[in-house]
Amino acid sequence: MSALSPSTLALLVRRSLGSHALSTAVTVASAALASGLVIAVFALSAQSRRAFAGGEEGFDAVLGAKGSELQLVLNAVFHLETSPGNVPWALYERLAESPGVARAIPYAVGDSYHGFRVVGTTEERFVDLALAPGGRPFDVHHREAVIGATVARETGLAVGRTFQPTHGLEESDGHEHDEEYVVVGVLAPSGGPVDRVVFIPIEGVFRLGGHVLRGAGEEFHAHHGEEIPDEHKEVSAVLVDFDGPQAGFEWKRRLADEGHDATLAFPIGRSIAELFDKLGFVNRVLELVAWLVMVVAAASILASITNTMNERRREFAILRALGARRSTLLTAILLEATAIAAAGAALGLLVHVGLHFAVAGLVEARTGVVLELALHPAMLFTPAAMVALGATAGLVPGLLAYRTEVGETLA
Repeated sequence: MSALSPSTLALLVRRSLGSHALSTAVTVASAALASGLVIAVFALSAQSRRAFAGGEEGFDAVLGAKGSELQLVLNAVFHLETSPGNVPWALYERLAESPGVARAIPYAVGDSYHGFRVVGTTEERFVDLALAPGGRPFDVHHREAVIGATVARETGLAVGRTFQPTHGLEESDGHEHDEEYVVVGVLAPSGGPVDRVVFIPIEGVFRLGGHVLRGAGEEFHAHHGEEIPDEHKEVSAVLVDFDGPQAGFEWKRRLADEGHDATLAFPIGRSIAELFDKLGFVNRVLELVAWLVMVVAAASILASITNTMNERRREFAILRALGARRSTLLTAILLEATAIAAAGAALGLLVHVGLHFAVAGLVEARTGVVLELALHPAMLFTPAAMVALGATAGLVPGLLAYRTEVGETLA
């Protein structure tokens, strides 16, 4: 008996797939979804960890009220969660003037505009932030604001437009302040949390109607034209850049030894890394589920081809009678299963792209952090695994074709 030529074998596989177009398409789709899901789970997990653990560019630590370092970082850096509390202005000044501290940027939070956080800070915050053409940093002596690119896009605010902050983090949480601010600058898109922030002078936050300062341990209401004594001021957080890591560790030790009701989250990336480490089991579960979906897809390939075997027995018997070897029939079925798996694996890359942009859009809308589409080893080993599983799934129907008896079947 002779073997079929490669071209004849390819034609046989192509016609077989075409004669069962619907089941082939469904099986390819299931393989594509499985492959895309596996790639997305691995790639998005790695990209999320890399994007969040990077922290705010240019800053090493966050100083804030005593409590969870993670909550402090999420609030001050990513503008999520609620503020854990305030620290005295005097502690901020002491930190800013301390040797080993390159810069310290105070934050005062508690207000919003259309769901975007309003952050009071100093003009030094804009040293490493790029402004779009036509804008400038705010003047700390006036009611001016600099807004992030996402804020401008979603609210329609632009240079020269005015707005009134809302007390609280959501519009439904509080009332609209009477004070009106004018936008003097829009930040260039950065792909980071600052895209979703409205920056105003920190003195303005102190003076917003209804705000109470308790830095001196007693309530103090700022009045128009009246200077605010430093002992009454307080800040929600301080973004810190150290000259070296030793200064950061020294300040952590100092806060602990002196018994301050304050926390120094240092380094920023470690707090986020610890969060991802704690959620590691969730990633493991998602990865396991994704692999199981891929196994189910391979099983669907097996079922799809096996279900066609009865109607194809006569075809196999004729091929055998014309001289085809048993091994040739086995090879044809294996190639058929492999082709289905390979097509699904290729389409799985497109599924991954779709899933990436869907998830990245949600993450950016909620945190301002951009998850970029990047190469990941899963884009290589997942298609290879899908093809291997598909070929393995073809063994059972392939063996059925291999065992086809010519005389019995044709009779």
